[in-house]
Amino acid sequence: MSRESMIQVVVNGKSCEIPEQTTISGLIELLEIQGEGIAIEINRELLKRKFWSLRTLLSGDTLEIVHFVGGGAT
Repeated sequence: MSRESMIQVVVNGKSCEIPEQTTISGLIELLEIQGEGIAIEINRELLKRKFWSLRTLLSGDTLEIVHFVGGGAT
């Protein structure tokens, strides 16, 4: 029985072990994050949503996942 290969990435400053070949969309699912209202920066570069399912994460990648907060002056 073969074990799935795992890689290390950093998400919002915390080390995280995920399966090799995980995409950003897959990571969002693994972390149970709602996809609406978030932005993702990978290795200090903002990544457009249309590329989330295409970008496979590599060992050592650093991600920042930011939630947008609504509100403002009334």
